[in-house]
Amino acid sequence: MRKPFGICLLLLSAPALLTAVEAPKKVIAIVGGRLLTVSHGTIENGVLILADRKIAAVGEAGKVKIPAGAEVVDAHGLTVYPGLIDPETNFGLIEIESDKYSTDLAEPSDEIMPHMHVADAFHADTELIPVARLNGITNAVVAPASEDSIAGQDIFIQLAGADRDEMILGRDTALAMNFGADQRRRGKEGGHGEYPSTRMGLITQLRQTFLDAQDYVARRDAAAAKKEKTDDNKDGGKSDPKKEDKGEKPFKRDLKLEALIPYLNGERPVVIGVYEAYDIETIMALAQEFHLKVILNHVTHSQEVLDKIAAWKVPVIMGSIYDFPRANERFDAVYTLPAELAKRGVKIAISSADAGGPVSSHSSRNLPYAAGFAVAYGLPYDEALKAITLNVAEMFGFGDKLGSLDVGKMANVVIANGDPLDVRTDVKQVYIQGRAVPMVSRQTKLRDEYSK
Repeated sequence: MRKPFGICLLLLSAPALLTAVEAPKKVIAIVGGRLLTVSHGTIENGVLILADRKIAAVGEAGKVKIPAGAEVVDAHGLTVYPGLIDPETNFGLIEIESDKYSTDLAEPSDEIMPHMHVADAFHADTELIPVARLNGITNAVVAPASEDSIAGQDIFIQLAGADRDEMILGRDTALAMNFGADQRRRGKEGGHGEYPSTRMGLITQLRQTFLDAQDYVARRDAAAAKKEKTDDNKDGGKSDPKKEDKGEKPFKRDLKLEALIPYLNGERPVVIGVYEAYDIETIMALAQEFHLKVILNHVTHSQEVLDKIAAWKVPVIMGSIYDFPRANERFDAVYTLPAELAKRGVKIAISSADAGGPVSSHSSRNLPYAAGFAVAYGLPYDEALKAITLNVAEMFGFGDKLGSLDVGKMANVVIANGDPLDVRTDVKQVYIQGRAVPMVSRQTKLRDEYSK
């Protein structure tokens, strides 16, 4: 049962959330709380000013002036920290797992689908978002499932907004790519003979795809140059119809190859889901061949190549850290991976992925506890907090907007009665872009209805 909070708030129904998001601008001063800034340490007795959807001021009590007319929130005895960010979820792509018609996780018709956009399928009214929001998750990366080698392009969302467009902060922020045993079509329902059924086949197909994309760019640029030259000749009256090519086909766009161009240019990151050490070496060789900007994901059984990962200077998303060790591994081999990577200087993020299975948005509410578990197995506390806030924001290009309590960043803030990584902590209020979001979910409504 949620404990009472010393702030007078109305419990709003789901439709009323729109009113909350669209409420008139006002200034909120959160005073007396223990501020976990993430970027510049802890302020034991702090003041945080939220104005115009952003953090307007942050500092020690007595050093930050509270604007006249501000709504003052008494946070004495409470902890204030930036909204948590889950780097891998399926929010809005699945609601009821047993109903295949409510699922938009993966496209089975082809295993190479870079032109599939998560934004096209994102369902903002999912009941799973309020559940995660109640535990301090304010932002998330939404990615397709991992069945395909190239599964599509992720979105970066905030967990409240007037509509789906307002909730999507970034479209096509990363390319979801996967390499390992799970991507082989061998014996799978709906599989076809032309799909790879070995790792050799998978890596060869991926290499050919990127080569085709490079060739596509060359043909596109050549066609554009030729058209420009032809247009110049026409403008100058120099064109000779007798010398013009007859029957030449115009350049035809290919959405699949076109979608890969920003990633070949290193403009956006490629998130590569890979578990085994030998698969990591294989896929990283491909990534270096095409100069991809890589974020490694999972790396669950990668103990043999941790030094190589550090040498590659690529960030890593960890999840799940609850997976069972292999027969030849120590009992804590997976549990200690975040600590071992951080010790080597690798920037890490931690996701809420379930143990022994695919990503599930049902588990996103447990994100802070995964970070707490990593702390129990050697990860420094400050690094664990960064792994679910600032590091995630920086990996996906939102480091200047989210992830810490700094002036000018979005006012995505959480107030709780204790350590955010402790399972005993109860979140009291969540602000998204300076608005207090309703602390209700389907579960709390059912609880309140049947507890009568």
